[in-house]
Amino acid sequence: MLQKFGEKFTDMFKKTMPDSFVFALILTLITGLSAILFLESTLLEILESWYKGFWGLLEFGMQITLIVVTGYSIALASSTDKLLSKISEKISSPLQVYLTVIVLGVLLSMISWGMVIIVAVLARELALRVKGINYPFLIACTYLSFTSWVTGLSSSIPLLINTQDNFLIKQGVLDQVISTSLTLGSSLNFIIIFIYVFIVPLIVFLLIPKSSKNKELKDLIIEDQQDVKISIKDEAFLYRSKENILSDKLNHSKILQISIFIMGLSYLIYYFSSNGFDLNLNIMIFIFIILGLVLHQTPKRYAISMKRASNNVYGIIFQFPFYAGIMGIVMYTGLGEAFSNWIASNASISTFPYYSYLIGGIVNFAIPSGGGEFAVIGPSLIEAAKQLSVSLPPDQAYNYISRIALSMAYGESLTNLLQPFFLLIVLPVMGSGTRIEARDVMGYLVVPFVILFILESLLILYLPI
Repeated sequence: MLQKFGEKFTDMFKKTMPDSFVFALILTLITGLSAILFLESTLLEILESWYKGFWGLLEFGMQITLIVVTGYSIALASSTDKLLSKISEKISSPLQVYLTVIVLGVLLSMISWGMVIIVAVLARELALRVKGINYPFLIACTYLSFTSWVTGLSSSIPLLINTQDNFLIKQGVLDQVISTSLTLGSSLNFIIIFIYVFIVPLIVFLLIPKSSKNKELKDLIIEDQQDVKISIKDEAFLYRSKENILSDKLNHSKILQISIFIMGLSYLIYYFSSNGFDLNLNIMIFIFIILGLVLHQTPKRYAISMKRASNNVYGIIFQFPFYAGIMGIVMYTGLGEAFSNWIASNASISTFPYYSYLIGGIVNFAIPSGGGEFAVIGPSLIEAAKQLSVSLPPDQAYNYISRIALSMAYGESLTNLLQPFFLLIVLPVMGSGTRIEARDVMGYLVVPFVILFILESLLILYLPI
């Protein structure tokens, strides 16, 4: 039954869902019109807000680009290829591939959502080595596994409200941090983790398509874009001069590269000994860079690997400013705050956590960034939560506020399954050399979205705080 639904939704998305860039353009117009209709904003105000926000995700966009490129570079190393070969020898059936990808992805994403790139690399390699893989479905599995990040160590909203002198404290919205023991350590979060670790793989198992005809990776690779046959080591050798010259010695120097690797490794030891297991995007990118240096051994080999890994990140580079522009309209016209205030005004103390969940999910279409979204609508939601919980003892009030923040985070994360923005992380790796688009993948995510939406809704509505 679920298989048929998955295939029907996939066919529907192929016919109706435009490219992710077109999705961003349409969403820009919808957001602008909403500001005109509901806030009576002028066209000039919208244009100024749009332009002001256009550059708001440049740092985030570069982080995403680097995590994709540096992660893929590691995958291109010969030692990585040998490791993947050993893994694939133990994984010989499509079912094993799907379940390995979803379980590993869920677990790694709970450490850091950036680790989905590792899962994407493994999934692509397994698809090349194991017959019978429905490749668009495998991409969907990889992307689905990524949504568990909201329950783990890189969950942006719980981490933000637990940060000293965060913007809510500076604005006077909160008078102290809210410990992650009330959010990530809550019974609600542990139940959600259980769902991702045990229920989501079951959903995947029930959704596995019966046929992979014309959908295996080997069928989808474009003939003139086959994976490069020459090794990075051999290509680096082609750059050598016939003469024994200094520039070649530097370009192919293992000592030089190992020296920088030792510097990087030394800093990583210092960082983790000083900060504990604080695995943010910047430190993950740094780890990937340092690991890539040692795996590729010489500057020339590493440069070649980065060139190959960069071939398919154009989507991230040019689309991020448009999503940032949408965020600018929502933020600077006051549309996001007005929407959340309107919802909050119609809520009670028992229903407000669920309303926050819905708000997080809806606003995510316009601001597909947990931290960015919380910066826009977080203050108004927390203020409303404080007013609703004013009659509660202080401990219970902070428990209530933490439920509001966590509920919003769950909503924001879940609707990523219907929003192709973060698929830009997975597709540069898994879609490289193919014509696979978001519409080929997103249909498989509708059923998991519906099931997870129902389960999370029931938990947020009825699980005691």
